[in-house]
Amino acid sequence: MLKGFFNVPEPKNEPVKNYAPGSEERASLQNALKTARDQEVDIPMYIGSEEVKTGNTTTIHPPHDRAHKIGQFHSGDKEHVTQAINAALGAKQAWENMQWEQRAAIFLKIADLLAGPYRDKINAATMLGQSKNAFQAEIDAACELIDFLRFNVKFMTEIYAQQPPISGDGVWNRLEQRPLEGFVFAITPFNFTAIAGNLPTAPAMMGNTVVWKPAETQIYSARVLMEVFKEAGLPDGVINLIYVNGPDAGDVVFSHPDFAGLHFTGSTGVFQSLWKIIGNNISKYKTYPRIVGETGGKDFVIAHKSADPKAVATALSRGAFEFQGQKCSAASRAYIPSNLWGSVKEHLLADLASMKMGGTEDFGNFINAVIDEKAFDKISAYIEDAKTATNVEILAGGNCDKTKGFFIEPTVIVVQDPMYKTMVEEIFGPVLTLYVYQEDHFEEALELVDQSSPYALTGAIFSKDRYAIELATTKLRHAAGNFYINDKPTGAVVGQQPFGGSRASGTNDKAGSMINLLRWVSPRTIKETFVSATDYRYPFLGADKE
Repeated sequence: MLKGFFNVPEPKNEPVKNYAPGSEERASLQNALKTARDQEVDIPMYIGSEEVKTGNTTTIHPPHDRAHKIGQFHSGDKEHVTQAINAALGAKQAWENMQWEQRAAIFLKIADLLAGPYRDKINAATMLGQSKNAFQAEIDAACELIDFLRFNVKFMTEIYAQQPPISGDGVWNRLEQRPLEGFVFAITPFNFTAIAGNLPTAPAMMGNTVVWKPAETQIYSARVLMEVFKEAGLPDGVINLIYVNGPDAGDVVFSHPDFAGLHFTGSTGVFQSLWKIIGNNISKYKTYPRIVGETGGKDFVIAHKSADPKAVATALSRGAFEFQGQKCSAASRAYIPSNLWGSVKEHLLADLASMKMGGTEDFGNFINAVIDEKAFDKISAYIEDAKTATNVEILAGGNCDKTKGFFIEPTVIVVQDPMYKTMVEEIFGPVLTLYVYQEDHFEEALELVDQSSPYALTGAIFSKDRYAIELATTKLRHAAGNFYINDKPTGAVVGQQPFGGSRASGTNDKAGSMINLLRWVSPRTIKETFVSATDYRYPFLGADKE
């Protein structure tokens, strides 16, 4: 055991590359993209030290190019879930007993590998497998995950450094942050490679071992992450990557006595279902499991009559349509005052007219494909319904085509009923619904924002009037876990705006913050008395003096 109180490198946000025409970074990424596109990868599960190939394979195609095969993955069954749990439990003692600075070094190395030799590879995988353009892949797959790792290492040391402030005479009080007793189950979504990396690594950083199940449409980039983990020296069994359908995985995981925690990002419905299952099985577990989840959103932009209409339009264009609106933080409902509507409409339509749609390989495309046919069908159903609904106007877009890829035009809907379903229900696609309110009815509009949706993830207020900003900030206190003033409601930055929402949007444990890491430890207080008492009698027991 090394002796010393070690300081880790001070974290700072990874600079975001712009991939401008003629730049070296653009050429390098384009080359990596071509290399990845020209080969087919055979993706195993990673269980302990084994790369498991079952022969039960599913092909992988870019969502924007359905006919082109870029690989296949091997699916498992309940037996593989059991094997992954056993591998996690088998690795647990050595991993949790490893000195914290040795664990820290592994994750700092992962961050540096992603910042350097693997940057293009993880970005290219995200562009091909999840149809993110170059910039969206850069801020997610590379930069945000690098930030998660570096900042979490720093937060880990700060957690370990927190100790009781007082020790009485002859006493030394100490606090130990123990890993959870059992394994953690991480379920990750299709849309964020960074989240897919953070959900298993955050518990692992605190000394836990993990069974990781990604969404099928994220397996292509998950494979690259496992490659980086292994190169950085993460021991076998600490993070086990499996591809098993949800019910089979749940049957095994949530019935296991050593289940200690769930780290989840996905839909509200699935999360609520898992919570119920865990509750029904609570008597089976050795410990009460930690349940951490970020789920859906129906994220809002509200403009005050004093707002800059061009800034509002830009926030809507970017906030609603980057990554095809497939962000849980994407702007999907907006409330525009009547005095600004004409100008906002003009700027928004001009933005939409300039957006190009197509594959991620063409860096001129701002809009790419939605993730799969299921998502395409769900989103297009909302659009088709809006075309025939009363008092509903399709202002822009509305066309959907899945011939070559799952393409849906950025669609703007204007409604007269602020409770129309596209103002209330999560769509998770490039659909923005606008409601125009009377400019002097700002407070009533705030009430609509707060009460229209069960979600409370992100939201934004645009205003030049400080009183209006103050009012919105107060009235919308519980309407969003991430609240933005004069900015779009997407793009939380690790170390600056830790991400998470409340109500139906999740447990608000703020990914990439100390708050999240505290969920993956179980504190133990230790009191040491240097000179022990040798007589049970307290002074009060003495007889009164005459």
